[in-house]
Amino acid sequence: MDNPEHTIILQSMTEQPHVLIVGGGLNGPALALALAQGGKRVTVIDALPQDVRQADEFDGRAYALALASQRLLSAIGIWARINDHAQPMLEIKVTDGHAGRGPSPFWMHFDHAEIEEGPMGYMVEDRYLRRALIDAMAENDAITLLDGQSVVAQTVSPSGVSVTLEDGIEITGDLLAGCDGRTSGTATRAGIKRSGRDYGQTALVCAITHEKPHHGVAHQFFMPPGPLAILPLTGNRSLIVWAEKTELAQQINALDDHNYLEVLRPRFGDFLGELGLEGKRFTYPLNLTVANALIAERLALVGDAAHGIHPIAGQGLNAGLRDVAALAETVILAARRGEDIGSIQVLERYQQWRRFDMATLVTATDMFNHLFSNDNPLLRAGRELGLGLVNALPPARRAFIREAAGLTGDLPRLMQGKTI
Repeated sequence: MDNPEHTIILQSMTEQPHVLIVGGGLNGPALALALAQGGKRVTVIDALPQDVRQADEFDGRAYALALASQRLLSAIGIWARINDHAQPMLEIKVTDGHAGRGPSPFWMHFDHAEIEEGPMGYMVEDRYLRRALIDAMAENDAITLLDGQSVVAQTVSPSGVSVTLEDGIEITGDLLAGCDGRTSGTATRAGIKRSGRDYGQTALVCAITHEKPHHGVAHQFFMPPGPLAILPLTGNRSLIVWAEKTELAQQINALDDHNYLEVLRPRFGDFLGELGLEGKRFTYPLNLTVANALIAERLALVGDAAHGIHPIAGQGLNAGLRDVAALAETVILAARRGEDIGSIQVLERYQQWRRFDMATLVTATDMFNHLFSNDNPLLRAGRELGLGLVNALPPARRAFIREAAGLTGDLPRLMQGKTI
C-alpha cells in the first residue's frame, strides 16, 4: 500500500531528481549537499526513520575526521554547525607492546605543529554530525529525504534509472548512488560482486571519562591481538576502538561495566587517571570487503558500499568523504559540459580517480593489521625499528602527518575546502 505522506512529498516535486541516493547515514547526506550546491536535484532514500537518526543522547559513537574531511564539511556548510562540538587532534602517538607491560621504547610521535595547515584532524560525535547533515538537507529545497523507506528493486534504461520503494512508489533519476554500507543492496541488485575476508577480530567500541586531560593527543597502541585506539573527545573524555580476537571480544563485551573496565585498564594504562564509561558499548566484526567495481550503468558506489576496511588507521569515513568529493566534482563538471551524468563515460572518470587511492588504502590497512596484530619476534623487532626510524627522520615524519591529515594525492576541490 502507498504511504500517503511519501505520495504527497513526491507529488510536490516539480521536477524529476537528477540523482537518487540510497543510504542516509553520513556519506549519503554529504553527497546530497555537495550535489545540490552544484545545482543538482537529489532524492535521498533512507531505511531508518528520521527521529532515530536525530537522537540527541550520546550513544558512544564518534568519528576521527582528517583535516581534508573537515575542509569538505566546511565547503558544504556543515562545519559551522558542529565546530563547537569538535575536538582538535593535535598529536598522535603510535606505540607497540603488550597489555599490562607498557609500550615499547620505539614509537612514533606526530605533532600538528610540524605542518602549516593546522590540526591533523578532529573528533566529532555521531549525534552532532548526523543531526547537522539532516538539518542541512531539510533546509535545502533541492533535496528530498524519504526516510523509513527501503529500496526493493532498481531498473536501468538508456534514459534513466528507477528504484522501487517497499510501499510500491517508483522514482526515476539520471544517476543512482549507493551509499548503503558494506552489505549494499544497490551493489547487489546491480550484479557487482565483492572480494574480501574476515580478520577474525572484533572491535569493542565505547566512550570513557578520565580524570586527567588528554590535551588533544590521540594514541594508537598495537598489541598482538589487535590495535587499541584512544581518541580525544571534548572535555575529559575519549573514544576507545579496541580490537581483540573475536571469541575473547565476545566474552569481554558480555561483562558488566565494572568488569569491562577491569579488562580495559591494563591495556589502557594509567596515564589519564581513573576511568569511567559514558554512553553505550558496541562491537562490530572486522573484515575487508571491497566492491569489484565502483560503477555500473547509471550507478556509482560510495563509502563502505565501495570499500569496507579495517579501522586500524581510522580512515573509513574519510575515504568515504573522498568518494563523495570525487563523485560530486565528476558529476557537476560533466553536467556543466552538457554530458549525461549517468553515462558510463562520465562514471568511469570517478572510478579512475578513486581506484588507485582506494587500492592503496585497502592494501595499507590490510598490511598494517597483519604486521602489527601478531607476536612474531622477527616482525616485532622489524616494526619497532621502523617506528623508531620514521620518528627519527623529520621528512618521513612530516609525510606521515600529511597522510594522516588527508592532504596527499589528487585531492578533489571540496577536500581542499573549495566549492566546485
